[in-house]
Amino acid sequence: MNSAVICVFVLSFFALAFRFYSRWLSRSVFCLDNSRVCPSVEHEDGVDYVPTNRHVLFGHHFSSIAGAAPIVGPAVAVIWGWVPAVLWITVGVVFAGAVHDMGALVISMRHGGRSIGDVTAKVIGPRSRVLFLIIIFFLTMMVLAVFAFVIGVLFTSYPGAILPVLVEIPVACWVGWWAFKKSGSLLAPSLVVLFGLYFLIYIGATTSDSAASLQASILGPERADQILGWCYFLLIYAFIASVLPVWLLLQPRDFINSHQLVVGLGALIVGLMIVHPPMDVPAFQAVAPTADGMGKHWFPLLFVTIACGAVSGFHGLVSSGTTSKQIEKESDAEIIGYGAMLGEGTLALVATLAATAGFAVVAENGWEAHFKSWEAANGLPAKLTAFVEGSGVFLGGLGIPASIGTVVVAVLVISFAATSLDTATRVQRFVVQELGEIYEIKVLSNRYVAGLVAVGSALFLLLAASPKGPGSGGLVLWPLFGAGNQLLAGLTLLVIS
Repeated sequence: MNSAVICVFVLSFFALAFRFYSRWLSRSVFCLDNSRVCPSVEHEDGVDYVPTNRHVLFGHHFSSIAGAAPIVGPAVAVIWGWVPAVLWITVGVVFAGAVHDMGALVISMRHGGRSIGDVTAKVIGPRSRVLFLIIIFFLTMMVLAVFAFVIGVLFTSYPGAILPVLVEIPVACWVGWWAFKKSGSLLAPSLVVLFGLYFLIYIGATTSDSAASLQASILGPERADQILGWCYFLLIYAFIASVLPVWLLLQPRDFINSHQLVVGLGALIVGLMIVHPPMDVPAFQAVAPTADGMGKHWFPLLFVTIACGAVSGFHGLVSSGTTSKQIEKESDAEIIGYGAMLGEGTLALVATLAATAGFAVVAENGWEAHFKSWEAANGLPAKLTAFVEGSGVFLGGLGIPASIGTVVVAVLVISFAATSLDTATRVQRFVVQELGEIYEIKVLSNRYVAGLVAVGSALFLLLAASPKGPGSGGLVLWPLFGAGNQLLAGLTLLVIS
């Protein structure tokens, strides 16, 4: 089977689903009505509740859900073969994930922009609300700790990505100030910043050795110290981002990143069509080999390994945590809730094809050697290597050198992991504030205190002892995230129904 044929088939299915199925959901199931006043208008405060243009909000929502998970999940799930991975992404996105995201957004809008955990109290009962919020708290704590570590690993592995990623933060703040305070256009400066970002990627790729030396001089020569240093920096950044008004950093940064993802995905898909490598990897393998000889069966592990690329409870937190507080009218829920999930499904599909057909072309010791066992394929560097190098093959079809192509992909992954990081911190702040309301702890209603609790809990987990070294404490509990995430998705679908 040719990888280009698979890509065309799945994308065509997504297009048909958006054209017909999402419209049916909007009209016949959720009955979207623009005469209803949305929470962003009713409770507008200029910080969390801000009426936002649907294109800008799509950028925020898309960037927030499309983090590292839809990349690393498929990059390890292909150990069971490419067929089950592609089928689960295709069917899961259309009939579960997109319905879940859109439903969480709509139900939150109709309950004043409250989180899905808070809405549970009215739909199921007050005890379920507390249980739901506690589950959300621990899952989000894991996301914050692990994503900070992942970004730290990427910064140390690809120092050429540091410059473009860091420069984007203050520039995004300027774009937000220009658009909100001066009523300027958000699109034009965002596109200028995007082109500037690619120029900085080129500079970063050509000065990678200098960036590595500077990184070592500031954070220390040891790789572990560098990763830990980046983790501290990222959590401080996440706290600041979570308490700032959404229009100042979150919206403009996510809008820029959404363009970056669209351009990046477009380039990867066009490159895939040009190179069109064959799927010279196993189509299906029921049991993945393990070091102890027991093996890991594809069922049910496939469905928790590929979560964010098919259906993910974390998306419900974003839909009900930040997006529902910014949506301007109900009809926007279709393109934002359903459409953004189709976009993430596209990312998961490209990640699957990159880790199979693309990576098989350049794998140093062969694709089978890289995926010879669960332990070999499941390590963080192994996941990222399969995707980054496989994507480099696709970009090579466009004439982009491998040295620059890998930095482009690294910046893409870091940007979206960072976006998920700051959105998750804001969601965690809301959860802490809601728990404060339940237990009448008034100090937790303060957004700065709640933000510190959110970041502090992640830091505590991050610094926990781990065999993988400093900063990797979240990885100890990460195997629980997949099942917990799908449990959360199931509970969210129960509340929606």
